[in-house]
Formats: sequence, C-alpha cells, structure tokens
Amino acid sequence: MILILISSLLAVFCYFIVPDPSPNANRMIPEIGSKKPGFSVNLMQVKRDKTIAVPGIMARMIGGREDKWQYIPVTDYTIRADSLIYQKYVDEGITERKSIPFSEVNPEQPVSRVTYYLGTDKFGRDILSRLLIGVRVSLGVGLIAVLISLTIGILLGALAGYFRGRTDDVIMWFINVIWSIPTLLLVFAITLVLGKGFWQVFIAVGLTMWVNVARLVRGQVLAIRELEYIEATRALGYSHLRAIFRHILPNILGPVMVIAASNFASAIVIEAGLSFLGVGVQPPQPSWGLMIKENYNFIITHNPMLALVPGFAIMLLVLAFNLLGNGLRDALNVRGK
Repeated sequence: MILILISSLLAVFCYFIVPDPSPNANRMIPEIGSKKPGFSVNLMQVKRDKTIAVPGIMARMIGGREDKWQYIPVTDYTIRADSLIYQKYVDEGITERKSIPFSEVNPEQPVSRVTYYLGTDKFGRDILSRLLIGVRVSLGVGLIAVLISLTIGILLGALAGYFRGRTDDVIMWFINVIWSIPTLLLVFAITLVLGKGFWQVFIAVGLTMWVNVARLVRGQVLAIRELEYIEATRALGYSHLRAIFRHILPNILGPVMVIAASNFASAIVIEAGLSFLGVGVQPPQPSWGLMIKENYNFIITHNPMLALVPGFAIMLLVLAFNLLGNGLRDALNVRGK
C-alpha cells in the first residue's frame, strides 16, 4: 500500500519533482547520450529562438513546462568582456572551443552542474525523470482498464446470473468466444482498429479484461439470488434493477475488489508489453515498456541499467498490486476466519 500510495503521488505531482520538467521529460542532449548512473556534467543555459510561455499550475501538472533555455554540455568556460568562451563537451576526452555573446546566456547562472543519478538514454535524456513520469502511464492504464473491465464485467455477469435461462446462455456464449481469443491477439486487433496511441491503449486493455470479472460476478450472483433476503425483495415487489444494484452487488464487492487488484497488475504488464512491441504508447511519451524497447540492446554492452531500471519498476509495481489483492482476499474472507 505504501508503494502504491507513493506511486500515485508521483503520478500526480511528477512534473514538480523530476529533474527534467519538460513535457514528457524529452530534453535531448545528444552529446551525453548513454551515460552510466551518477554521470555529472556542466550545462550552459543558452537562450532559445522562440519565446516560451509560462504555464499555470494545472497546465504544468498535466503536461510539464517547456524549457526556457537550450542546454549545452561544457567542460570549462571563462567570461571575457561581453563574451563567454567555453569548451563544448563532444565526447569522452573530446572538446571543442567556442564563444558566445554573454547576452545570449542565462545571466543569473550561465553554467550549472547537473548529475544524472540513473544515467541518460541514447538521446541524452534523463532516465530518472522519464522513469518517474512513466509511473503516470502505468497507473493510468491500470485505472482506466480496471474501470472499463468492472463496468462491462459486472453488468453482463449480473444479468447472466440473475435472469439465467436464455439471457445466461447468450451472455456465456459471448464470454466463451472472447475467452477463447488470446489476450495479446485481441489487444492487437483492437489497437489496429482504434489506432496506436495513449488513450487507445487504455481502451484496448480494458476491453480485454472484463471476461474474468463477468465470470466471477455471474457465479456470485447465482449463489446469492437464491438466498432468503433476495426472495423477500421479490415478495415485496421490488424491481429487478433494485434487487441487483441495491441488494446483490453490494454483497459481492469483496471478490470483485480482489480481482480488480489482480487486473490492475495485469494491465500494467500488458501495457508494457504493447509498448515494447511498438503498438502501445508512442514516443516521446515515457512508458516503462517503451524505455526497455529503446535500451534493451545495452543489456549486453556497457550500460545495462538503461533497460534494467524500468524492468525493476514494472516488477515492483506489479508485485505491490498482487500483494494488495492477496491482502484483500484474506481480509474479506469472512467464512475462512
């Protein structure tokens, strides 16, 4: 719960916390690409050609803040008269001597020391910033997918279990058809219809995860509809909808919450797999699966952490939701106690 709470807070306030608050943490500095964790460099701040508007708090929370300055890595610099002479960092042990009018740099802090605690990717972007912003994608996909799966699954499962007969036969036939299609194949098909993108992944994952919910709800409703208090609702003349939504569904929320936590973990894994295969979240938006795809070739070379760090993040978050599901199952298992 602590890990999930911290991840949720990061997802909301990530742009106020990360070292690179630019949209999608997409500040590219090619000269310092593929650096190992702990790499430090001096960055000179140079004026950009266009004027950057200052976003409000809500706009910054949602999309970050575009960089006001252009960042150039330097190893040394001196100020002479109205010029700044610097040694531009090109590669390890390679520099290039240049000069720029002092009016073009940030007068308050022309050069600042920056440390990349998890290193940089091949484009020179901060891995730590993209990792933290990627929490938003994983939790967002999990949340929307669970909401969609619960809405469809509870509705169809409740109708099948309560009315039985032909209604149950039709709904179970549909469930079995969807159940027989491999999850990834179904996600691919939905993604091809809706297109590749951020929101399309949410919908595609959600539309493939309702089957487990529907089967569980149907079984629970079949058992509860025969109890005395449900028979009492019929004797009192209550409508079917009132019996389902006021008297049956509130009494099966325990198992539904457990499967919702499990589906949350599954949605995170499916989104990471889709992004890794190139049909999920698209660049430059940070996604843990996409980060693994962009950097997996470094596992066998000099900087394996580029791909291992997002992999560890996926593992920890999925483990947290699975443990949450196990805890809910034990807490809500009244009969077992």
